[in-house]
Amino acid sequence: MAVSVDKVYQKVLALANKEQRGYVTPQEFNLFADQVQMDIFEQYFYDLNKRQQTPGNDSYYADITTNIQSKISMFEVSEQSVSMQSGSLAYLSNDLNNFYRLANVKVSYIKNGYGFVEAEEVTNSGLQKYEKSPLAKPNKRRPIYTKFSTSQVPVAIKIYPHAGSYTNPISGNVTSDSLMISYIRKPKSPNWTYVIGTNKNALYNPSAADHQDFELHASEETNIVIKILQLAGISIKDVQLASIAAQEDIKNIQLENK
Repeated sequence: MAVSVDKVYQKVLALANKEQRGYVTPQEFNLFADQVQMDIFEQYFYDLNKRQQTPGNDSYYADITTNIQSKISMFEVSEQSVSMQSGSLAYLSNDLNNFYRLANVKVSYIKNGYGFVEAEEVTNSGLQKYEKSPLAKPNKRRPIYTKFSTSQVPVAIKIYPHAGSYTNPISGNVTSDSLMISYIRKPKSPNWTYVIGTNKNALYNPSAADHQDFELHASEETNIVIKILQLAGISIKDVQLASIAAQEDIKNIQLENK
């Protein structure tokens, strides 16, 4: 269940306008909303790593690690086909929508006969050890891949052994080895859409083509409002508003860590 972008905006306006503190424009709100959503989303992975180092809770619904994993799972994209360039290169951040983090890689070599096989990630520095080792050397039943980035491509991978294409000697049809990726995508940017009314006020327009609610779990609504108020307080130069929001944020963090 998503968080209503309009509900959040109305709460932000009500709290920011209290005692005539100031007004947060739709443009400002949308910028703040996008930043806050990504901040909360990225914090999931830090919190998950931290929690996995501590014992869990016997109750499934009270276990914080399980709850964080549940929030992340909303953004999982499973077994997405990806094209490979010459040399078995795949440009993930270019080919996959809103790519954020790689989960796993599977390769299907036509002449292998085993279907899709999961590839193991190795570091670029460790690649040479694998290729020189008689036992660890990658093969079509046990492929590996390296991950790297360039100035043009933030995230790319290279498969070993290299994939290829084959021509059927009878039909003449060309078939190629296949690559399948599972990954975590970024949440879509929230967008409070509007039209200008006769009194020149912005009127909420949920039917706009580019309208977008927050994609975070419904439990994050209060957290979203608090963090947007922090940014709003800085924007309208209201130190007290920013301070109050920061104090509420600290309370939330303390509750989550109990």
